[in-house]
Amino acid sequence: MAARVPTLSTHTIRTSPDRLQIRGGRSQARTSEGRQMTDTSHRRSTETAVPYGEPTSGWAGWVVFGGVMLIMLGAFQIIEGLVALFDDGFYAVTSAGLIVDVDYNTWGWIHTTIGIVGVLTGLGLLAGNMVARVVGVVIACLSALVNMTFISAYPLWSAIMITIDVIVIYAIVVHGRDVRR
Repeated sequence: MAARVPTLSTHTIRTSPDRLQIRGGRSQARTSEGRQMTDTSHRRSTETAVPYGEPTSGWAGWVVFGGVMLIMLGAFQIIEGLVALFDDGFYAVTSAGLIVDVDYNTWGWIHTTIGIVGVLTGLGLLAGNMVARVVGVVIACLSALVNMTFISAYPLWSAIMITIDVIVIYAIVVHGRDVRR
């Protein structure tokens, strides 16, 4: 049985006996029986009507930065807490000279607790957890308040910790929604 050859329209050009050139520059090869072969050199989406998801904003890096900074903040709080627990003489004033009159053991446990929760929350932020965003802001605010009251014991360190707290809060609050996209 003879192969049926399609009629050529004005948009189809025969470039060789076994190839047809279609409008747009794509060519379609034919088998020896005259059947069309599949052109696989141009890969396209099979579902052209489905829109692609919105790209992640470049600000999502701020949330990752905030998560890493919260982990570091937690580690620093743990160090500060352990120093308060084991070496009372390290700080600039005695416990009577602090804004809140409690002993250094209490301050040590407060800093250590904030530090542990901060490290775990930072890991949750890196995982993109929404609850971690809320807890991260609460922990950073609490850390800033604790360091504000602890500032007379070690002014430079407390000022650095408050600065890190503000950066963490900014990263989570302003750019936190960009991670969910």
